[in-house]
Amino acid sequence: MQFIQPTRYTDSTVNTATLWLRLGLGIAMIPHGYDKLMHFADYQTSFMSFMGLSMSASLILAIGAEFFCSILLMVGLLTRLVLIPLIITALVIIFLAHDGDIVGDGSAGFALLIGYITSLLLGPGAFSLDALLFKHRS
Repeated sequence: MQFIQPTRYTDSTVNTATLWLRLGLGIAMIPHGYDKLMHFADYQTSFMSFMGLSMSASLILAIGAEFFCSILLMVGLLTRLVLIPLIITALVIIFLAHDGDIVGDGSAGFALLIGYITSLLLGPGAFSLDALLFKHRS
């Protein structure tokens, strides 16, 4: 039975899983940020105002998180730091854009939130630029 459902994981398995998680989350969010970036002029007059910021400032923050932070997440650079704006973005998607509806229209935002929190807890893994650049020297 241990062969069918093992309870042990190797470092390689965990590192591969963190890589796939980072790539999947980035691929899921980048198109949203890219669309906003390419159509900035169209969005800036109708984008929601976040925490009293102007529509343009809110849009810039959304693009920064959805596009640029997602790219950094995918390559694993400053992983835990870039997850903070992504988590905030997912919370905005769920609670402001979809009124907390995690099983209906806000379900994609909820899935992203779970993925971002999981990635925050796991960290970047060995297959990341963080691991390459910030190796602990003994």
